[in-house]
Amino acid sequence: MHQLLNNLFSLYTEGSITRADFEGEVYQYLAKNQDKTSFCHWKRYEYEDFLSWFYQRLHKAIDSYRDTGSSFEAFIGTVMRMAAKEYRLRVITKSVTEYSAWSVHVPELYVHEETQTYSYEKKDKPISQIIIEYNGRKNPKQLLALILKCYYHVSDDFIDRIADHIGIDKKSLKEMIEKLRSMRQKRDDEIYLMRERIYCQYYRCIVYEKRLSYIPENTNAYNKMKLRLEKARNRLENMRKRMAGTRTEATNKEVAEVIGVSKGSIDASLYNLKVKWEILSDKSLLN
Repeated sequence: MHQLLNNLFSLYTEGSITRADFEGEVYQYLAKNQDKTSFCHWKRYEYEDFLSWFYQRLHKAIDSYRDTGSSFEAFIGTVMRMAAKEYRLRVITKSVTEYSAWSVHVPELYVHEETQTYSYEKKDKPISQIIIEYNGRKNPKQLLALILKCYYHVSDDFIDRIADHIGIDKKSLKEMIEKLRSMRQKRDDEIYLMRERIYCQYYRCIVYEKRLSYIPENTNAYNKMKLRLEKARNRLENMRKRMAGTRTEATNKEVAEVIGVSKGSIDASLYNLKVKWEILSDKSLLN
């Protein structure tokens, strides 16, 4: 660096310039004289971003300087080189995180969740029609109980398509489902937050993987990051197991309350549907 920094420091210690003016002059010098620093090989925009980040540290650096044989300009150069290492690490970490977020479009390696399917097809008939007409008997109340039971996975489009099969107005069916959702909102919010934590943990695993790929093997940093990755994966797996064991369906008591019947009636309806479904499944396997 140029001797100008030492001259500025002398003026500041003598009281000829204020602290604010001194810091501003130092910053202006560093900004305009990149070629006189050890960062001349950096691209201009990278250097400017670094200076903007470093400016807050410049204040503390001035306070910590002691004239023990090393000049002020040499001290500032050392502080900048040390700060540059931290800055580079921050930039790399941010880049890795951004890369990982965009790369999540690839098949999920850790939190692949299969969507539950409710569209069993047989001879071009939906499951709703098969169950209703099984053994020549129509019992749409059973299917209504099933739909309300599985309200968490029911979409508006499904409601529009299923309403005619159970002989109920679309608006009325939607109102029943909304009532269930209102009753179970606290529990649904807990499930939502649980899923969000799983997604965050998944991203964390991706970030750790990418950061690990930048670290030379058989080093302390590599072993530490590898251990963090293993712990993150184990935690993610445990979270997924807890999520898999979490029940999202409404209770039979809640379904009965929405429909306006006894809990025993819902118990019987859903049990009969379960028996019919098992019979249909056995027949499909035989065919």
